[in-house]
Amino acid sequence: MPTFVDQTKIEVQAGKGGDGIVAFRHEKYVPNGGPAGGDGGRGGSIVFVADSGLRTLMDFRYRRKFKAESGENGRIKSQYGRGAKNLYLRVPVGTTVYDFETNEEMGDLTQNKQELVVAHGGRGGRGNIHFANSINTAPEIAENGEPGEDRVLRLELKVLADVGLVGFPSVGKSTLLSVVTKAKPKIAAYSFTTLTPNLGMVILPDGRDFSMADLPGLIEGASQGVGLGIQFLRHIERTKVILHLVSMDPANGRRAIEDYQKIRKELLLYDKDLEKRHEIIVATQLDIPGAEEKLTEFKQELKTMGINSMIYAISSVTHQGVEQLMQDTASLVEQTEKEQALLKLEDKSRIKEYKYQEDSVNEKFTIIKLEDHVFEIKGERLERLVKRTNLDYHDGVVRLARQLKNMGIDDALRAKGAVDGDDVVIGTFNFEFVQ
Repeated sequence: MPTFVDQTKIEVQAGKGGDGIVAFRHEKYVPNGGPAGGDGGRGGSIVFVADSGLRTLMDFRYRRKFKAESGENGRIKSQYGRGAKNLYLRVPVGTTVYDFETNEEMGDLTQNKQELVVAHGGRGGRGNIHFANSINTAPEIAENGEPGEDRVLRLELKVLADVGLVGFPSVGKSTLLSVVTKAKPKIAAYSFTTLTPNLGMVILPDGRDFSMADLPGLIEGASQGVGLGIQFLRHIERTKVILHLVSMDPANGRRAIEDYQKIRKELLLYDKDLEKRHEIIVATQLDIPGAEEKLTEFKQELKTMGINSMIYAISSVTHQGVEQLMQDTASLVEQTEKEQALLKLEDKSRIKEYKYQEDSVNEKFTIIKLEDHVFEIKGERLERLVKRTNLDYHDGVVRLARQLKNMGIDDALRAKGAVDGDDVVIGTFNFEFVQ
């Protein structure tokens, strides 16, 4: 069986846009040809695609960095450079993508073939055909391509199951799953038999079906990382119905009501919204002598707590009560699906999808005095502007100087005490300040 990988960290680098070029027409019968430098092509983006054939994030365990191709540079004769192909990465259905630095949820891939762009390729730079005007009919100005987005991501896989089985270790979750589905989980009489979520399909005689996941055993303190800890609690988020299994084995040395309360507490500590999730309480191992007496006591204590839910008493060994439990679970799954469908219609704003806002770059900048007569300027828009400027041509340098002045850089440097001859640094670009 392959190792189950349900969380990983990767880096993605989208492709850089191709550079625009400076070129001029040189045709036999056109002695004064105008500008003819083409634009660069767009860099390749990185796109996640949900694939129902994958079960783990194993593909990302040994390869952690992915880079898309850069766009082609512009060409002469006003020809555009070719855009790079996107890089498509397959992930299992049920993968949630987060920005590692900010923990922002970028997208949730819950359907087969669903796509999510996680890093956008850089725009191609403009060639000098765009900068001709009545004053400068032969401009030596071209833009460099934009860098592609570079992001560190955290991928989380949450099992997509209609029904989740929770409860203390060895309460019979794996046994129940093996009885009602074709899944073959490992079963043994010790804690933490289940080290990875097992998923199976329940198919009822009336044609109804639903998926069921046996989630690894929880213990007190799981929401703080005790035992198998929080690493598997995330899988309960996806389920429509929780089957809360409580052992009626009188020889386990635990009170059933305390088992129920502890698991319930851990679920709510992890996610308060789970309080609204439909829950069915299932008393298990009724084939063991003395289990009936413990069940009677458990029911009475639940009533004392004000919990009047129906308790399903089952034995996965003798199949007692299992059929009725599955029928009622299927009905509750159907009811939940209808409720969720109505909720989605009422609140579409809850659907999150990462959007790249190309024109929302921060225009603010800061000036830092590194030493006497040396200043450094930092700012997102400013640094992008410098990267996009082709400084190999005088016209490009003049255009950049004009843009910096319009942004208020000159005035801000003077306010900081800059005088003629001082050095100014913007990223990798150095220039001499002249008033």
